[in-house]
Amino acid sequence: MKEKIHPPYQEILFVDSSNGYKFVCGSTLQPKEKEEFEGKTYPVYKVPISSASHPFFTGSKQFIDTEGRVDRFSKKYAMKKQQSLKEKEKEKENQENAKKKKKKPKATKKK
Repeated sequence: MKEKIHPPYQEILFVDSSNGYKFVCGSTLQPKEKEEFEGKTYPVYKVPISSASHPFFTGSKQFIDTEGRVDRFSKKYAMKKQQSLKEKEKEKENQENAKKKKKKPKATKKK
């Protein structure tokens, strides 16, 4: 195996950001934050969801989103839906205006 091509393997403190659950596990992650846990200082990596908060493991039927991802998703696509409705209305108006222009009889010149 080649030397110095792999990151160092170390114990990392993983913190579930949805409920604060903490656990230590070995990893090659290189987080910059450090925190003390059970009398020892570990590098800290925050995970959005873990087995302590995932509905499959907890038995709950509702997903708790503390980072606001679901809200951001809903807002983003609600705005897109409104924009598409406005665009459709503009297209309709343009089509109606085009029809009105075609229906107007052209003025003929009298001799």
